[in-house]
Amino acid sequence: MRLQMEEVRRITGPNLLSDSPGAWLDAWVSGVDKQKVCRYWSANMEALLEKLGWTEKTYTRIYADGISVAISAPFDILYAACDAVELAWLQTAAELHGESLDDFDALYGALQKAIQEEQNPVLLNLIAKSEQQGVAFLTDDDEFSLGMGTTTAVWPVAELPEADSLSWGSFKSIPVGLITGTNGKSTCVRLAAAIAAAAGLSAGVTSTDFIRVGEKILDTGDYSGPGGARMLLRHPETEMAFLEVARGGILRRGLPVTQCQAALITNIAADHLGQYGINTVSELAEAKFVVDKGLAEDGILILNADDPELVRLAPTSTHHVCWFSLNKANSRVQAHLLQGLPVCFYHDDQLHYKAQGIEFQLPVDQVTISVGGTAKYNIANALGVLGLVMALKLPLEAVQQGMQRFGKHLDDNPGRGNICRYRGAQVIVDFAHNQHGMRGIVDMALQLSASRKKVMFGLAGDRSDSDMRALVDELLRLSPDQFIIAELKQYLRGRKPGEVPRLVQDYLWQHTVDPDNINVAENSLSGAKLALSDAKAGDLILLFVFTHRDQILALFNEE
Repeated sequence: MRLQMEEVRRITGPNLLSDSPGAWLDAWVSGVDKQKVCRYWSANMEALLEKLGWTEKTYTRIYADGISVAISAPFDILYAACDAVELAWLQTAAELHGESLDDFDALYGALQKAIQEEQNPVLLNLIAKSEQQGVAFLTDDDEFSLGMGTTTAVWPVAELPEADSLSWGSFKSIPVGLITGTNGKSTCVRLAAAIAAAAGLSAGVTSTDFIRVGEKILDTGDYSGPGGARMLLRHPETEMAFLEVARGGILRRGLPVTQCQAALITNIAADHLGQYGINTVSELAEAKFVVDKGLAEDGILILNADDPELVRLAPTSTHHVCWFSLNKANSRVQAHLLQGLPVCFYHDDQLHYKAQGIEFQLPVDQVTISVGGTAKYNIANALGVLGLVMALKLPLEAVQQGMQRFGKHLDDNPGRGNICRYRGAQVIVDFAHNQHGMRGIVDMALQLSASRKKVMFGLAGDRSDSDMRALVDELLRLSPDQFIIAELKQYLRGRKPGEVPRLVQDYLWQHTVDPDNINVAENSLSGAKLALSDAKAGDLILLFVFTHRDQILALFNEE
């Protein structure tokens, strides 16, 4: 029997199990009925809550190789709540092994002390008053803030003001859009920000690459979690915010903010499965769908009508839905058209938005990232963004200008569907790193004429052998004249050096690819240089850039 705690963590916002902050524990469980383990933990947790005098709720979730257990908890004692969840787990593990937890009294005493040290009634009073007044608040270990953008006021958690001393009417919110999905998130937040900029607004963006307000990059790195959202929403120059909400942030901490006006889910596809108890595409969809909990009562959820998982989950939402689709004949699109409800679709080489009293069309050749209509995945992204910015009531003129302008320069969307020229060759640079993303790029490339085709790519070591072969299958559809396999040394993730390139080589040989047409590069940069070394007019070169993106893009400025 295996009962091994994997991790216990604070949850600071709406999450997969509840709408509230709290404490969450993941555990590996095998050799025993998981339902039984959950029952034991629930009984121990509820007894402990009663002993503490807490009126919090308990939650459990079972997945392939373990369970998750959680409780709701006030903001001021989330660390102590983690201790409480862990104590109930230790009791459960002991009981299932036929033992008793001998040091329960000592652990319970330490828990009581932690609660006393963490309690912050002033913080809880401010949160309660914020909710009563309808004022946005953000809190973390160090700071508490009220309002957003120019009206933001921030205090250290240890130096909070009394709620009655504040002028509550001075704190205002700003329009916020949440964007999640498997692919297209970064493209969508940037395109939406470009449309807001065309409307004259200082739009803020969080993404896996950077956090930015207007044209000012505040910091680089992965800011797709709650920390980036707080930094952006507290910045005095932010007038509208588009937050990339990644799976990891949702599962580790919950949503960064609530009461948002719109949320977009681009698509759901297999990626990063096996982490945080998410082992299937359906479970991944449910994790992404948590953004629905971040919407205000009158908020709008923008969903991909071509995605079966999102279609499955849509009835669970209590919010208005705006569907988008590449197919006007999609049944959900047709239903919304008949009812006059918001809908976006692609038809006759135009992007359409229709709602009661509003009708808007934009020719696809005015959507720069669509590459003349060949990049269907970016047409889908643009449709999702169209629904998002219309939900945020941005003007149609700004929508048209933003769609036209965005993507004309490499800096607009670096590493996402960039079309470059090098010695007359056409080069596509993209971050695609899963099957769904690669398929979109290959589908676009198949529509482009070329006398010779090359592809450079690398694969992270934490993917299964079968997942890697599936990625290579997408590239084989292109029938490249040359394959260049880049070793991703920073992403071996348990693999031995050279193991991934050898696996890919073997698979290519099985598909009768000439060994002379396969090269291995020490990293993405050297692989890109090799692909470009004899580039000439008529070539089509695909560079799937997982590392060294900025250095690779700089090669096109040097030509």
